[in-house]
Amino acid sequence: MTIKIKTFGILFLLIIGQSACGQKGEEKLVIKTFENYKAAILNDKGEDAIKFIDSRTIKYYSDMLELVKTADSTKIETLSILDKLMVFTIRHQTSQEDILSFDGKSLLIYAIESGMVGKNSVANNSIGEVTINNNFAKGQFITNKQKTPFYFHFYKEDNQWKIDLTSIFPVSVAAFEQVANESEMNQNEYLFLLLEMISGTKPRSEIWQPIIK
Repeated sequence: MTIKIKTFGILFLLIIGQSACGQKGEEKLVIKTFENYKAAILNDKGEDAIKFIDSRTIKYYSDMLELVKTADSTKIETLSILDKLMVFTIRHQTSQEDILSFDGKSLLIYAIESGMVGKNSVANNSIGEVTINNNFAKGQFITNKQKTPFYFHFYKEDNQWKIDLTSIFPVSVAAFEQVANESEMNQNEYLFLLLEMISGTKPRSEIWQPIIK
């Protein structure tokens, strides 16, 4: 009996040890996903970046593409400031021919390679503490080596950890709204000024019009 108990105890410790090692390995893979995504963004490599981006993010870009094609001014005014900026930016900087040729994935690749996904979104950022629950993980957002109360979400898809960029969007919306309010301009004026600063040209009135009429 004593031998059996000891044997069971040793096996239990081995299982716990293996589980802990596996967890640490998965945490490293989550961090590696962010680092690979970051490297791709910093080098404008959309095809590489897309390998580390999850299906939720691709769906978001598919939804934005549909809005770019079909949304009129009434619909645009109902969007969040971030979604509105996305629609305006694509309409302002992208040819109609390209827009009509895109799907969500190719739009995201284009956005990365054309600089719409800015390098400053990752340049001084990293992932800190990682928590994993089955095929879901969240990594603490570190900016300028300072911890923040925000987390990127990751999902395991096709046996690979991928980053959900939309998980940080609520924070981005709040930040954009604050800056827009502090500018003492209305939201649209602020966005158009931002577009002009980025592109060097003023947005035209057609920016409010759907591509497909």
